[in-house]
Amino acid sequence: MIEQLKIDFDKINESLKLSSKSLELRKQNLNQFVENGFPNKRLEDWKFSDLNQIITSNIKNLSFYNNTTQTEIDESIFIKNFKHNKIVFINGEISGVDLSYEDEAKIILTKDLDHNQSLKEVNPLVSLNNALILTYIKMTIKESYSLNKPLIIYNVTTKDLKSTVLNFKIEIILEKNSSLKLVSLSSDSSEDNFINIVQNFNIEKDAVLKNYQIDNKQNSNIKYFYNNINLEKNSVSENFIFSMGSKFIKNEINCNLNEQYSSAFINGIIKLKDSQHHEIKTNINHFAENTKSHQLIKSVLNDKAKGIYQGKIYVDTKAQKTNGYQLSKALLLDDKTEFNGKPELEIYADDVKCSHGSTSGNLDEDSIFYLMSRGLSNQQSKELLINGFLLDAVEKITDLEIKNFIRDMMGITE
Repeated sequence: MIEQLKIDFDKINESLKLSSKSLELRKQNLNQFVENGFPNKRLEDWKFSDLNQIITSNIKNLSFYNNTTQTEIDESIFIKNFKHNKIVFINGEISGVDLSYEDEAKIILTKDLDHNQSLKEVNPLVSLNNALILTYIKMTIKESYSLNKPLIIYNVTTKDLKSTVLNFKIEIILEKNSSLKLVSLSSDSSEDNFINIVQNFNIEKDAVLKNYQIDNKQNSNIKYFYNNINLEKNSVSENFIFSMGSKFIKNEINCNLNEQYSSAFINGIIKLKDSQHHEIKTNINHFAENTKSHQLIKSVLNDKAKGIYQGKIYVDTKAQKTNGYQLSKALLLDDKTEFNGKPELEIYADDVKCSHGSTSGNLDEDSIFYLMSRGLSNQQSKELLINGFLLDAVEKITDLEIKNFIRDMMGITE
């Protein structure tokens, strides 16, 4: 694999014509990945999800070079009856940008790979991304500007893509008092690929990010999403994850509350069947006083599926008056499913309010019996209870339009 990686690395960079500085940084990141390889269960953060074994078992003759040809956008993928801006990636490359609802003077877009000046990373998958990306986009929302409509990023793969590693990166800067509603929507027609997406967010004073990530179309791809979020004074990051479609996904969020009165909210749903394996991992770092974080993750698992939640709240010595909360709940619909929860608190301040917990169990038979006595079938009773269980996480979404959009997509009714 390493020999193929180096061959593909040379192919990619010969075609890009980068500056010598960018090329040297890519080489540093390549060496970092080669030194560590794909993560495996010997690493504490990957003890429940051995990515090296998962890739080796499911993808044969892995290529790090995407040789598919660019195709026209299939407009059937676009969400109908929902006004929105859009950026479209097809097989990891930008295919279209439409910001027609906005004052484009208030939004700066950069696509030049030479602006991606990433240094060596501790995370080997971020290093791999830095070394091999073909597509990089940086968006800056200017001070005091709020987008009129949500922005949907369509991550599309086509059926001719197979046994390939895709890497792409998005960086978003929200200047002071700006706001953005962002939906990342996966639409996969491909099978048996490894898709590695890195997103960096810098949220300045009084700015608000509402970030929704949706993977709901069944496919056999293996995916890693890494979100790094930095918050300044009085800024807000609201995140929602709906994880259902792919064979394997690890969603990782690293959130740094760097200045006082910043807040982070992470809510998520894992809904799996057919031996799917999904994980949500969060690191919430409170580095300043009077900061707040709240996490709620709900999982419904069936038919040999495996769900994982690893969540850590870190409170620095300077972060007095921190308010941190995390809770994970899982429903196991048969005895062949598996759920692993690992909530953590690491606290070095003494004036804080923090709690954490993780529970798992089955549907309540008495509740099923009661609903059936009221005229519902066994299946209808189970579906009603599952919807009620998941609705709590969806209701945490503060934007009504997007809440209804996601609720409809999930088939959840009140």
